Amino acid sequence: MNTVKVKREELLTKVRANRDAHRELFLKAQEGYRKLVIEELDRMLADAKEGRPIQRSVTLTEPSNHTRDYDRVITMLEMSVDETIVLDAGEFDHYVMDSWDWSRFAQWTNTAYACPTPCAPGPFRS
Repeated sequence: MNTVKVKREELLTKVRANRDAHRELFLKAQEGYRKLVIEELDRMLADAKEGRPIQRSVTLTEPSNHTRDYDRVITMLEMSVDETIVLDAGEFDHYVMDSWDWSRFAQWTNTAYACPTPCAPGPFRS
C-alpha cells in the first residue's frame, strides 16, 4: 500500500497529540539541560578561580525542538478545504506514526535531559 485516505479531523487530532507529546518532552529536556549547563559553567568558573586549566566551551548537546514541523502540518491541515486527505507512506509515517527523520535523535537527546536526574546524552547510535 503506497497511499491511504484519512479524515482530515482525525489526522489533525493525531498530529496535535504527537506535537503536544514532543513539546512536553522538549520543555522537560530544556529544564534538565539548563541545570547541567549551569553545573558545567560553575565548574569552569571554579577552575578559572583556582588556576586550573580552563575548559572554554560547553560541550552539551542541546535538546531537539521540532515543534515547528508539527505546527506546519497542523496549519496546512487547518487550512485545507478537503475533508479527506491522501497520505503517502512517508507522510503517514511522519504524521500518524510520529516517525520523522529526526525522531530517534530527538527522543534520545530529550529523554536523557528530561529524566528526574538529567544526564548528558552519550554517543548516539542510529
